Amino acid sequence: MSAPSDIAALNKKLDSLIELIGRAVPAVPAPTDFDLADAFVWHPSPGELNPVAKVNRVDITLLCAVSHVRDLLLDNTRRFARGLPANNALLWGARGMGKSSLVKAAQAAVNAELESNTLKLIEIHREDIESLPKLMAEIKSAPYRFIVFCDDLSFDHDDTSYKSLKAVLEGGIEGRPDNVIFYATSNRRHLLPRDMMENERSTAINPSEAVEEKVSLSDRFGLWLGFHKCSQDDYLDMVRGYADHYGLKLEDGKLRAEALEWATTRGSRSGRVAFQFIQDLAGRMGKALD
Repeated sequence: MSAPSDIAALNKKLDSLIELIGRAVPAVPAPTDFDLADAFVWHPSPGELNPVAKVNRVDITLLCAVSHVRDLLLDNTRRFARGLPANNALLWGARGMGKSSLVKAAQAAVNAELESNTLKLIEIHREDIESLPKLMAEIKSAPYRFIVFCDDLSFDHDDTSYKSLKAVLEGGIEGRPDNVIFYATSNRRHLLPRDMMENERSTAINPSEAVEEKVSLSDRFGLWLGFHKCSQDDYLDMVRGYADHYGLKLEDGKLRAEALEWATTRGSRSGRVAFQFIQDLAGRMGKALD
């Protein structure tokens, strides 16, 4: 019969072995409870969708100066949520003009119209694009509709992860699941730096074919929505819209003068600059932005 000390030593070794196995073989993540929220963030390792309790977004009525693209994306999102044909969307153009805000606002607006939370928003970070197939496998059987959203999407030199995105959008054997649509924002229309495309053209035997594979990525987005720099009048309309929405009472001439001075110090006019001015104004007035 083994001595008690031998048994204790053996148990200790077994505990250490079990701990090592647990480290080497990660636990299988529990199935996502999509009823917890209407927005999630994808973390490819260990393959989890973390619910977002409160999404950082504005009401869609506050997105001024982009009414045309707003209506196009809203209609596309509405059709997708109802199970009708819809396109992947690329929102490209000037910084701070509400590209990502529009995606989040459109999802909320459509859910409100349908009086349900069946349309879910999943954010995937740019550096995790290669894990898209893993994400698709996670959500394709769920009884919900999903907007997979990547903010500030672009690809640099020698970056081949765009191939994963191409396959998921349309090119793979399985293709995109019926309950998934992909929305992305970018400052670049073709998602690639201009000098990269020009270098490919200048060094290739057949310049037109050299960039065809990379440029074809943006072709996978059936809906292209361009955002351009706003005029002074558009900028002031944004400021007034925010001021009215948040109940910031200020004489219009003074509001106009302060807003223009703010834009001048920033060297630009955009929706982002307008909201930053409103944050400053609300702070000076001692009011919270609820």
